[in-house]
Amino acid sequence: MSDEMVMSIGTEAIKTCLLLAGPMLVAAMVIGILVSILQAVTQINESTLTFIPKMVAILLVLVIGGPWMLEVLKQYATQILGSAGDWVR
Repeated sequence: MSDEMVMSIGTEAIKTCLLLAGPMLVAAMVIGILVSILQAVTQINESTLTFIPKMVAILLVLVIGGPWMLEVLKQYATQILGSAGDWVR
């Protein structure tokens, strides 16, 4: 296995991780900012207030984007397992 193959495998793994985790992280960040603004306006400083809305947003993203995420993961696994024979040589 050459250095280029290792780098390409690593690059694809990182891209896939970012592609799968990105929507959930963005949703949690947006909800966190909105709740923080709401807390600043109302002067409610409760740290547990952000937990439930973030969890609901992440669950909603998983329900809506789950089939797409599964397809991306399936394509990545097929690509990795399909080219495993080339790495042995």
